[in-house]
Amino acid sequence: MEAMEIMESRQMKKIMTLCMLMVLISALTVGCSSLKDNDSKEAEGVTSLTLGLLPSIDAIPFMIAHEQGFDKKHGVNLDIQTFKSAKDRDVAFQANKLDGISADLIAIAIYNEAGLDVKVTSTTFGEFDLLTGNDEIKEVKDLKGKSVILSKNTSTEYTVATMLKKAGLTEEDIKVTEVPQIPTRLELLKNNKADAAILPEPFVTMGRSAGLRVLSSTKDAGVNPFVLAFPQAIIDTKEQAIQAMYAAYDDAVAYMKSHEQSEYIDLIIKEVGYPDSLKDDIIVPDYLPSNQVNVQEVEAAFTWAREKGLLSKNISPEEVISDVAFKK
Repeated sequence: MEAMEIMESRQMKKIMTLCMLMVLISALTVGCSSLKDNDSKEAEGVTSLTLGLLPSIDAIPFMIAHEQGFDKKHGVNLDIQTFKSAKDRDVAFQANKLDGISADLIAIAIYNEAGLDVKVTSTTFGEFDLLTGNDEIKEVKDLKGKSVILSKNTSTEYTVATMLKKAGLTEEDIKVTEVPQIPTRLELLKNNKADAAILPEPFVTMGRSAGLRVLSSTKDAGVNPFVLAFPQAIIDTKEQAIQAMYAAYDDAVAYMKSHEQSEYIDLIIKEVGYPDSLKDDIIVPDYLPSNQVNVQEVEAAFTWAREKGLLSKNISPEEVISDVAFKK
């Protein structure tokens, strides 16, 4: 009996010893793996940039840059977050959850008025169209006394104001319905809850397919308020990553020019939000390589912001423009 107990005791010790060895080996393996992963990441030199983008055409080159791996090629990882409205984007931005954002010049004025040192690093390729489903409205001037859906204190309101001015009207000549969420604007317009709405792509194409008509666009109005922006603190700490992002952006533009739209249209449908049924109706813009915002554009937007009481500080365009991506 004692001999059996001794044997059982020795057996248990062996089993325990083996278990301890297995745990130790496992821990060492995990530790080595972690070290290898860390070494690999350091060797790659990949810095992450988190971008807050709206579902519109100016986001497409960034999405393709990430999908095709152009960002990694240049040593940066683009972490792209999309938002349905500028206000949702701003909440995340002010909570420091985003490094940079696809924004507009009115937002830049508001940020800097609030004491946030946010800089424009480039313009982007965006577009707003003013759509209507009211057969009585043929031109922008016919909007007098009519309801228009937009988002107040943003570039959508600024764009509508510019369109109205060119048509001999003012903002007081229309009835404004404020709807920050872009998809909701389209649904309200399709259901005749307003006479017109200002929308970006892909919602313009979706609206046209539903029988809505375009009255004017940012191109017609001669404005381009679309920019990419970063806080100065991020520019100071991630300068090389921002430059790498723009190199990847330019690679994406070159890729789109040299490839058939059919090769990347599925990504656009998925990420930007086009319905698959509109695949043949999508017109991808002829994007240009990254370039800096025009000073006159900033001046015009800031003038309007001052008139609306959104900007009281004496801020010049040069104070909000960064040369981080275009240093000679």
